[in-house]
Amino acid sequence: MKKLLLLLFTFATQFAFTQTNTEVYVFDIAPAYEGLELRHARNISNNEGYDNQPSFITNETLVFAGNNNGQTDISEYNLTSKLQKWVNNKTEGGEYSPQKFPTNDDFAAVRLDTDGLQRLYRYNAKTGTSSEIIEDLQVAYFAFYNDQKILATVLNGDELDLVLINLQTKTADTLFQNAGRSLQKVPKTNLMSYSLVNEQDNLDLYLMDMNNSENYFVTQLPIGIQDYVWLNDTQILIGSGNKLYMYDTLGDSQWNQVASVEEYGIKNITRLAISPNGKRLAVVGEE
Repeated sequence: MKKLLLLLFTFATQFAFTQTNTEVYVFDIAPAYEGLELRHARNISNNEGYDNQPSFITNETLVFAGNNNGQTDISEYNLTSKLQKWVNNKTEGGEYSPQKFPTNDDFAAVRLDTDGLQRLYRYNAKTGTSSEIIEDLQVAYFAFYNDQKILATVLNGDELDLVLINLQTKTADTLFQNAGRSLQKVPKTNLMSYSLVNEQDNLDLYLMDMNNSENYFVTQLPIGIQDYVWLNDTQILIGSGNKLYMYDTLGDSQWNQVASVEEYGIKNITRLAISPNGKRLAVVGEE
């Protein structure tokens, strides 16, 4: 198995959402002797323009930021029925990073307005109407811990601040400066993960215990990599080019190649998402 120390990509931190021609693919996955077996590939966006930032609602359904006739809206796709629908009522801005609230059917997403403001909104699952979740906070990216607590990165000049949002108290506490964009809830734990820019301008990955706010260093992400996903509570997956690499926190402290999407004509992998049962993987890439 190939061991990878550095993935030589050009690192460019971007706070707005770059509009590129990306697609969302879903694979069935299973452990294999050489790493990870990918099966039953599906392009669920199959659409010109920006289709990105997938998030699973259930094992069968996921949402993503999709190109809706030139505007970015919340797209929902069911893998069983193969039906797609738009979740939100159209707004003047674009909706990004959609995620379902943990214990109800409403959605949250970052709205990028035409005046450049980025705000976090709640979208009613039945009516599609929206309301601002927390006022005057320039949210760039976010992840739910539960219905009350959200870990977010917030615009601060040319950098991102890591902020803990408490919806119950309507407060936002800045935890760290110069953070990365990818935030994740570690499956079946009370941990959240985030990244911070280190002295070499690369990203270090950390864990935060949400019960006591203690923080733990995990590893440095390979050069140029911003996005990752937890396959389970110990294994981290990233994409680079048309390859997938895994880091096992209980393993040999190396990034190992575990799969390739080259045969599917996919390149430039960025964001990833895993289904709740860990059996399906969403991959964002370019054809």
